[in-house]
Amino acid sequence: MKWLELLQVGGVTLVAAVTLVVLYSLGVRLTAIAGDAQQKSPVLVRSLAYVCFGVCAAAVLFGIYLIVPYFGK
Repeated sequence: MKWLELLQVGGVTLVAAVTLVVLYSLGVRLTAIAGDAQQKSPVLVRSLAYVCFGVCAAAVLFGIYLIVPYFGK
């Protein structure tokens, strides 16, 4: 077994998982901030939240593309 490749896959998996959790959490937080009545520009904050959700969804779809052999053909 090639241990270096196993460690590389584990590291990339950890980084990707942490990135997805941070993006989703940031999107939820920005959505909550946009709902605040005292917020000066809720449209900008809400659009940033949607960008975070979009990047998170794109990363998940790319992961599914990499895993499922049918899409790679």
